[in-house]
Amino acid sequence: MRHLAAAAAALLLASTSLAGAAELNLYNWGNYTSAELLAKFEKETGIKVTVTDYDSNDTALAKIEAGGHGFDLVVPSANYVGIFRDKGLLTELDLSKIPNHANIAPEWADVAWDPGRAYSVPWQWGTTAISVNTAVYKGDINTSAVWLEVPDELKGKVNVVPEMNDVVALATMYAGGEPCSEDLEVLKKARDLLIAAKPDWISMDYGATEKLSNNDWAASVNWSGSSMRARLANPDVAYGYPKEGFITFMDSVALLRDAKNVEEAYKFLNFILEPENAAMISAFARYSPGVAGAADFLPEDMKTAPEVVIPAEFADKGIFLPACSPKAQEYITAIWTELQK
Repeated sequence: MRHLAAAAAALLLASTSLAGAAELNLYNWGNYTSAELLAKFEKETGIKVTVTDYDSNDTALAKIEAGGHGFDLVVPSANYVGIFRDKGLLTELDLSKIPNHANIAPEWADVAWDPGRAYSVPWQWGTTAISVNTAVYKGDINTSAVWLEVPDELKGKVNVVPEMNDVVALATMYAGGEPCSEDLEVLKKARDLLIAAKPDWISMDYGATEKLSNNDWAASVNWSGSSMRARLANPDVAYGYPKEGFITFMDSVALLRDAKNVEEAYKFLNFILEPENAAMISAFARYSPGVAGAADFLPEDMKTAPEVVIPAEFADKGIFLPACSPKAQEYITAIWTELQK
């Protein structure tokens, strides 16, 4: 009986310890979270972070809206922060619990999509443009014709990332319009370009880093950090900036209204605003941090990388993707829906 009692006590102690373990659930884009960063955070705080991946803003939004998800933090792009906020899915931040909030770089500290950074803090920023294997295609890569009027060398070898607003915005700019346009004529041109080009694509997939590195794809609408990582593994991969226009974006971390691990979330938000820690995210994901002083800790190869430093000749072609009007978003969704058929 004494052995049985001792075993029961040990089991109770173990279960109590497990139940009391500090944890945090982060819902983030796939292949975007540094394991080294999480290990450092856990070592310093004792908080275990579980990361669940998604492949688009719309996937994340739908999951959070459905409820019962169990996540504490989410990482929407700038044009979606307001959508999450206006749907009542986010908690306004208690800045007294984030002393490192003062470390946010001035250009990212008071932004149109989140005035005063009341609901989010920077994760990473970069661009959406085109990755091309230059061993396969020797032509001009600084044009969206690479994927919208696919050259013979690339037919059946082009991927398009499944991010609705990015893809439709790039097509709209190629058609002569602006992102979030309500001009039906230019939107029809963009839609027709997308529908006509789709048979020449191999996929609409998220995993560009690996598949460009492995030569499974020869080109992709892609994000800058992913392209840099692909180039480091495969020097034939180059990043093109469409002369018709490309997208600049920032992803930010926000606290969900139904978060269970709130204090743990605040500790994480404060942690990632330390310059050295922000740079750890960049060293893995290869996008730029939005934290003052983080540049001092970046890997040397990022300081001159063409995916990070936009060439001067294309600098004025980048457009920060805004939150679209309801009417414009309706048109974008209609185009995307037709493209999925």
